[in-house]
Amino acid sequence: MTNTENKTKYFIGMIVAMLFWGFAWTSGKATAEHSNAEVAAFWRYAISFLSVIPIIWYMKTPLKADKIGLIYMILAGLLISFFNYLFFAGLSHGQAGYGGTIVTAISPIITYILSIVIMKTEVSNRQIIALLIGIFGTFILLKIPFEGLGFLNINSSYFLACALVWSVVTIFAQKAGKRGVDPMFYTFVVFGITAVTNMIFALPYHPFALASFDSVFWWNIMFIGLLAGTFSTALFFISASHLGAHQAGVFMFIVPVGAIVSSWFFYGEHIMLSTIVGCMLSFVAVILFNTKRRLRRAKIIQGDI
Repeated sequence: MTNTENKTKYFIGMIVAMLFWGFAWTSGKATAEHSNAEVAAFWRYAISFLSVIPIIWYMKTPLKADKIGLIYMILAGLLISFFNYLFFAGLSHGQAGYGGTIVTAISPIITYILSIVIMKTEVSNRQIIALLIGIFGTFILLKIPFEGLGFLNINSSYFLACALVWSVVTIFAQKAGKRGVDPMFYTFVVFGITAVTNMIFALPYHPFALASFDSVFWWNIMFIGLLAGTFSTALFFISASHLGAHQAGVFMFIVPVGAIVSSWFFYGEHIMLSTIVGCMLSFVAVILFNTKRRLRRAKIIQGDI
């Protein structure tokens, strides 16, 4: 089997994982309509946590982390529990397609900015241009040129907060990875912390009164927890390990496709031109930001040869 043929299955795996993550936004909206944000947030990660255990066992994942790596995982878990609540709260008010697009497109841009400001990451002129394009794409996504600060409403503010929280989580994940934490062990610990944290806030709403939630809720929460959660996360990490982090990052922009198409199909949500343009600009920004690094690594490798 050639290297190209070998990578094809990982490309397909990555596409499937991204589409499931996109569908999760529409499924999440249905879940929020048949429960509340607190209960949905708890069951999403409770199911994911329980279902990731056999995968950890099957993959023989090393369960080890130093104290600093553990701190990063705890902080990530607490933040994801907050993200999880914002996810369902936002979907109970706003559109699934718009939410999936705005979080996926804006989060990488915020991550880059935080890396530069907080972590003092060095950037090239090309990467500065990429960030400017990404920021402009963010303005388009938030419809600032057309509505000014109109994005500061209940329909968009949850999603904007999601993007900000996820950006910080991304940095914690990178930090944990540098401490030698296996991605699946990271997922296992973070899922567990998230589930417990969300359970605390869900208890007043009686999340264990299983009969009080209808079949629509259970089918959708199972999809989000199992397929979009555990299965897609494992598929992402396995595929990313063979394709490389930079190629894997580009695949993230398939998520809005799944979110937009599924929300249009099930909810008849209109696809706004500003959403498409803003997402494409962010996509270009991510590619430009990472291109310089790939070229630099290629030159280093050539120099070594």
